[in-house]
Amino acid sequence: MKQDRSSLPEARIEWRPSRCLLAAIVVLTALAACSVLASEMPRGLAWPLAVAVVAHGAWLFRHERRRAAQAFVLRGDAAPAQVDGVAVEGFELQWRGPLAFASWLDGQGRRQRRTWWPDTLPPPRRRELRLAAPMPESARGRASMAP
Repeated sequence: MKQDRSSLPEARIEWRPSRCLLAAIVVLTALAACSVLASEMPRGLAWPLAVAVVAHGAWLFRHERRRAAQAFVLRGDAAPAQVDGVAVEGFELQWRGPLAFASWLDGQGRRQRRTWWPDTLPPPRRRELRLAAPMPESARGRASMAP
């Protein structure tokens, strides 16, 4: 017997910045600066560009690290998703392997996005998120199979 998704219990999932993402930003910043210096670009241009790459990487690292944690409440298709206790419109959840990508419209109509990395969402919580997420819209228009 198949269980109705709207009768499933709600999921309360916390989002926080990923340490894996922060480590990737540091590594990619270092590699980008080294790549600029190892290129055949004139030294007078390479050093300022490498410094700019490091400055931008540091800014991006600080920006990602300082993001505040957020609480998500999902109830399947029964009720709108909530972010930090506020109901949001257009909540969508997409999966790419172990990564979960959430997007929604905030109160001002701007699109917001968050990504759960494997270090921030262990497998049991990942399953809970999959079960409580709203069903994706089905294909529209013509049939998806050839006649």
